[in-house]
Amino acid sequence: MQLVLIAEEQERTLAEKYFPGIEVLVTGVGALNIMRATRNLPLDTEIFNVGYAGSSNFSIGTVVEVKESRLNHPNVEYSEPEFVLECVTDLPVKAVCYTGVDFCLQSDYRDCVFDMELAFICGMGFKQVHALKYVSDNLSLHEYRKVGAGV
Repeated sequence: MQLVLIAEEQERTLAEKYFPGIEVLVTGVGALNIMRATRNLPLDTEIFNVGYAGSSNFSIGTVVEVKESRLNHPNVEYSEPEFVLECVTDLPVKAVCYTGVDFCLQSDYRDCVFDMELAFICGMGFKQVHALKYVSDNLSLHEYRKVGAGV
């Protein structure tokens, strides 16, 4: 079974462009919504996560394929899981995705994106997870809201 997970309905066009013909599930934003939406799925479901993400240096509108997912807890001093993702597209930009529970407004990390779902999807135990992220903002809620509103 294959399934595309998106957090919000406005991400559907992007999902259908890159993964046509695969069923799309709108989960809602964040960890609890991911857990609620995926808890009864078989762990051998091949997951394609598509969605908006912020970046401190990729241009708005860039689509990146995620090669690794990590939690975004910049103030902790213990190691956290890192999830390696298999790349399945020929997109030229590959990046690490940091997942947090809050919108990321600043970071010194470069060549990466920030979201609120991917590491939680990986943490649910799915054996095959792939992800594409559309850079919606440069760590700005104002920019994100413009993209979400279709401006």
